[in-house]
Amino acid sequence: MTATTAINAITDPASEQTRLYEVCDYYDAESLLTGDERRILCRLRSFLDEKARPLLADHWERGEFPTELVQPLIDLDLMEPAELTGAAAAAGAAGADGAHVGAGSVPARGIYQGFRIFELARTDASLATWYTSQAGLFRTAIRVGASAEQQREWMPKVIDFSLKGVFSLTEPESGSDIAGGLSTTARREGNSWIIDGAKRWIGGAASADVLAVFARDVADGQVKAFLVDRQADGVTLEKIHRKTSLRMMQNAHITLDGVRVPESMRLHNVNSFRDVAAMLRAMRSDVAWIAAGVQAGAFEAALRYVKERQQFGRSLGSFQLVQEKLARMLGNVTSALSLVVRLTEQQAKGIYRDQDSALAKMQTSLLMRETVALAREVVGGNGITLETDVARFHADAEAIYSYEGTHEINALIIGRALTGESAFTR
Repeated sequence: MTATTAINAITDPASEQTRLYEVCDYYDAESLLTGDERRILCRLRSFLDEKARPLLADHWERGEFPTELVQPLIDLDLMEPAELTGAAAAAGAAGADGAHVGAGSVPARGIYQGFRIFELARTDASLATWYTSQAGLFRTAIRVGASAEQQREWMPKVIDFSLKGVFSLTEPESGSDIAGGLSTTARREGNSWIIDGAKRWIGGAASADVLAVFARDVADGQVKAFLVDRQADGVTLEKIHRKTSLRMMQNAHITLDGVRVPESMRLHNVNSFRDVAAMLRAMRSDVAWIAAGVQAGAFEAALRYVKERQQFGRSLGSFQLVQEKLARMLGNVTSALSLVVRLTEQQAKGIYRDQDSALAKMQTSLLMRETVALAREVVGGNGITLETDVARFHADAEAIYSYEGTHEINALIIGRALTGESAFTR
């Protein structure tokens, strides 16, 4: 089904049974969406198919982000669409995450936010990562870390992208061990803070207005957070080159040398790593949705190919071994989508547990790794070219498998919950 057909079907009351995700959503999780939510996702599908998809292969190969898509993507008003937040407020609906979205509004539902990520990721992992850097990572930093007064000032600007930011936690020598290994420092001087250190793998930093930087207070040893002007004296950004995954995403190495930040730009509710952990707990569900979307995109691309490709005088999709791999891919996508939907439903009830988000991120990423490999396998030699889309998904999956908590770290979080014993290295 084309994007245009999907839009016509969903805007036509007589065609309410036509599904946007009928190929990859075998158990119809889409039925949890409202009509308005589906219409917004159809607008996104149309934009991605018509404007974004034709640019992806060339930009991926060059390692450049398609900046011409940025403003049109912002203009789609996806983060808190007026027709959702206004309608929800009128109906007295409760907000999914409690974030401030403006007078007379409540946040869009978590299930819509998840499918928004899913739709972006089934087209391209870098687009999904770029968007969730603002809508997930940075927004969560403000929602969890900012005071009520700061939220009132900043959250509307986050939602309309007039304040663009990135989440700057990972360091050159600390990724999985960031809780104890964070070495960027903050020193209070009067009504200002002086920040020294470095951050690495910070996606989208070059186009951000501010960097949400996490640093250890030299006075008490606790982690604090600051919104640092990207163009402040002492801030240096270097693009990370020679990546083989998420090539379109512009990741930066950031050096902070005596950077002065006013106390007013400190996130007042971040006073220890426990507060940072609360952010990570909320954000891992976004990455799990990305992992689900990437494998949906790889599966659909592989299915299209085997239906069209002829070998030995017949459709490649008619061979038993190919069909077995297609069935496994569909099983993986269905399992991943079921996990993230259920996690999102739990979070909508206010249930946020480390082991829940860790399980979803770990398992969807593991399934994704197998799914993209099977997709590349059934497409054969053409699976290593960018023309079929499969190679892009296959390569990009490796970054997703590692970021926002590696397989091993998430497994240890789950193991700790199961046994009551921490196996983390002390």
